[in-house]
Amino acid sequence: MPEPVYRKQEQEPASEEVLEVAPGILRLQLPITMPGLGHVNTYALEDERGFALVDPGLPGQESWDALMTRLRSAGIPLARVHTTIVTHSHPDHFGGADQLHEEAGAEVLTHESFRSLVAEANDDMDTDLLEADEEELVELWKHRFRSFEPTPWGTTREPPPDEAIRRWIVMGEGGQKRFRGPQPTIRVSDGEAVRLAGRDWFAVHTPGHTTDHLCLYDPEGGVLLAGDHVLPTITPHIAGSTDVEDPLATFFRSLEKVAALDGLTCALPAHGHPFEDLRGRCTHIREHHDDRLQLLRDAAESHRDAPVQAWMKVLFQERSWGEMAASETYAHLEHLRVTGEATARRDDAGLVRFDISA
Repeated sequence: MPEPVYRKQEQEPASEEVLEVAPGILRLQLPITMPGLGHVNTYALEDERGFALVDPGLPGQESWDALMTRLRSAGIPLARVHTTIVTHSHPDHFGGADQLHEEAGAEVLTHESFRSLVAEANDDMDTDLLEADEEELVELWKHRFRSFEPTPWGTTREPPPDEAIRRWIVMGEGGQKRFRGPQPTIRVSDGEAVRLAGRDWFAVHTPGHTTDHLCLYDPEGGVLLAGDHVLPTITPHIAGSTDVEDPLATFFRSLEKVAALDGLTCALPAHGHPFEDLRGRCTHIREHHDDRLQLLRDAAESHRDAPVQAWMKVLFQERSWGEMAASETYAHLEHLRVTGEATARRDDAGLVRFDISA
């Protein structure tokens, strides 16, 4: 008898079943191929104008075809999609937004701080380069990515895999290729009301996973569209960004912000299943990060004046080593520096080295 396979909820493959998860809200799961994730939840919110879709999957034909199949199953004509809501600037959440805008005229709603490097690539491309073939465009994007400023901890940025870049390339007007990225048409600020599914939702800016992360809160129904801010069985990645002084503390404040929402009985995450105890889940995620901070403190003696890549190996297993793991490690080390438990310096090679007080 084969051994059972145990998965986190977020790793489960996408189901083709369309489910009503809250009044007026359908869940359509789309397949994705990203480390530790098997699907993204696209939510369809119905009102008198038609439907708003939240987080419409990855760019590319495979994800688009899956979305069209789910919409047909739900009886939703593409022409009735009037708005796309993108919770944050990761491709598994914004991928279909540009195509929905083109083919259905759907507005693209984001937080006011939303920024997509994919969309910005089109603005920087010379006209001659738009005549390039696909492989040339892949190399162009990789070259452009490497030309960005180094990471906050001093390493050269790693471009996405070639297959991911190819998904962003589409035929534009006049037969010229371009990169497909979302161009927001509606930007909302924290606390702003948005009319969806026949009731008012309120924008909740929740930086941490990304600096532009947006949740939407329905006080009438007690529902939170949580994006990647709070997930049911895994802890979201924390971006080590220089846009804020202490990225980890910023995330903690965002957890406290949603945990304090009144009357919330249903959290709808971007991965995994709906859950009720948002406040308890926020507490567990905070405890997880407190444990990670302690792991760094415990490694202080053996990691004197060490670069972020060395500290990363304290927090993550080898299969996870890379820029995302280094980014989260940097966020934790910066938290210790800001709170006075660590010092940092930049060496001659540009790498930031941390020393934690034992």
